[in-house]
Amino acid sequence: MTAEQNIKQAISQGQFDRAILMANEALLGISDEQQKIAMLYTLAVANRLKGDISAAIEVNTRILKINPGHARAHQELGYAHRIAGNSLACAQHFYQATQLNPALIASWKALIEHYRHTQNHRAEALAQAQIDFLNSLPKQVMHGRDLMYEGQLHQADQLCRQFLQTEKHNAEGMLLLAEIGIALKVYNEAEFLLESCLTLHPQHKAAGIEYLKLLAKMGRFQAAKECADSLLSAYPDHPPVLAAKASALVGLGEIDEAIALYQQLIATTPEQAGLHLLLGHAYKAAGDFNEAVRAYQSAYAIKADFGDAYWSLANTKTYSFTDEELKAMQKQATLDIASEDKVHLYFALGRAFEDRKSFDDSFAFYTKGNDLRLEQTGYQPEVFEQQVENQKRVFTEDIFSKLKDVGASAKDPIFIVGLPRAGSTLLEQILASHSQVDGTMELHNILGLAARLNGQNNQYPDVVNQIDTSYFARFGAQYIQDTRAYRGDAPLFVDKMPNNFLHIGLIKLILPNAKIIDARREPMACCFSGFKQLFAEGQEFTYGLENIGRYYCAYMDMMQHWNKVLPGFVLHVQHEDVIDDLAAQVRRILDFCGLDFEQSCVDFHKTKRAIKTPSSEQVRQPIFRDSMQQHANFDKHLGPLKRLVSQWHK
Repeated sequence: MTAEQNIKQAISQGQFDRAILMANEALLGISDEQQKIAMLYTLAVANRLKGDISAAIEVNTRILKINPGHARAHQELGYAHRIAGNSLACAQHFYQATQLNPALIASWKALIEHYRHTQNHRAEALAQAQIDFLNSLPKQVMHGRDLMYEGQLHQADQLCRQFLQTEKHNAEGMLLLAEIGIALKVYNEAEFLLESCLTLHPQHKAAGIEYLKLLAKMGRFQAAKECADSLLSAYPDHPPVLAAKASALVGLGEIDEAIALYQQLIATTPEQAGLHLLLGHAYKAAGDFNEAVRAYQSAYAIKADFGDAYWSLANTKTYSFTDEELKAMQKQATLDIASEDKVHLYFALGRAFEDRKSFDDSFAFYTKGNDLRLEQTGYQPEVFEQQVENQKRVFTEDIFSKLKDVGASAKDPIFIVGLPRAGSTLLEQILASHSQVDGTMELHNILGLAARLNGQNNQYPDVVNQIDTSYFARFGAQYIQDTRAYRGDAPLFVDKMPNNFLHIGLIKLILPNAKIIDARREPMACCFSGFKQLFAEGQEFTYGLENIGRYYCAYMDMMQHWNKVLPGFVLHVQHEDVIDDLAAQVRRILDFCGLDFEQSCVDFHKTKRAIKTPSSEQVRQPIFRDSMQQHANFDKHLGPLKRLVSQWHK
């Protein structure tokens, strides 16, 4: 019997002092973070059951410092504060537990008691509906949802697949497996599951809404619009579906209709701050800066701690906060608010003080935002560095000689890779201004293929030496087919997922005629720009100067390898060169892509298309120079980053 089993047995027998002693002894020998959290949780439970509430609160607080997203620690704090008679803190922690893990029935039941006591009948009804839903699920699906919300995705995936072997057409099982696939970024498999689920169960609202969210994430906006219309025929005027349709319309460039839908929803429920935020995003995508600002301001007026509203204002890159807004943000950042709101506020404050040239205060807030986001992501730089080493080990000159031209012959994609904030949006806008090129978005298809190849039995990239060579052409053809939905009628299109630089070897095998452009920018400017940018998802390496410095070195090492084993396959474009001599660089890029020169590419800022990246305002201007030396204002704070960058360039 393991130490943890012995402790749990002692707890089950009511031997709480013994359990606490054993848990504290065990903690002395644990270095692994996850094992430490598990033991601390057991210790917290033992302290609560013993009646030592202050100790239980202290241990759960330790857990949340290590992992702010630990739902059961919040649930335990809810129990502890209930015993202590702190009703408000009790309700707050049970609520936070349900937000992090909606499968925690015990927390929902505790909230119902609170809502009844406070006569919040609407909230009580919503909590009861969630309990009824969870109780209706098959036990394996219920357990799988719990595992998924706790971040144990592979265990949840395995359990769900076992269930579906006997219950092949169970809607809840199919929906759960799709949600796990989305969390693992295996979007094509998730899409197939949700399509199948809706074919078998066309009125399944939850599957329909999840499908809508996935289609939007994949950029398949026409399909999302059609799905929303289908759902609305069954559930007329259903707010989440209407909001999803509006989001799809923004993606399709049908901004006026999207804005009208958001305004319709706001007229019905004006207190929904999130709708005002989405309306602002729609105005921003259309280039209507003034209306976007008004919508974001309406969002924080409704919800004073709505960090995303303030960050969205900062993320326009051109908005200047008023003194009143600055004071409001500073006040909210000191309160006990949701960590997600606090992260957004820290980054917004960093931008606000930077605009005011208070660079020390600005850096302090950027650092707070980075530190808190890093706590949430748990990014480990050595994991990525090992991935780079694995790519270098597998993708050698020999493998490209052995597997020459085994992929699909299509010439459609132009991949733009590199670090985020390196100028990729500008390059995409230049190319998308050509009559023969469609701009798309940051597509996840290559990342999804790499994830699928990284199975339980075969590890990517080693698996490329093991599979039948016919698969490479099939993978390439599948990529072309799967990305068709993002494109217009042009023969070429841009895939600007920056992280694809890790998978250039895979791209060469499946699409040997593709074009790859590596967007480069002066490293200090690029890395610091990433450090002060709060990304909607992914790019976890940007949170921390040392992390982003190590990632930069690994990226340069990876690109140096590709240049060696695939000479001429990648075109390196330096952002500063584009700024200094736009016309010459445009011709160089078009020549590389086999395209005739078109003046519209030089006049890229006149091209009308919805743009959703942080650089959307900049690329609507002829050339954006202001950010070239912004990092110099923070020079005294950037020691860890300068050290790593200079080491690489020695």
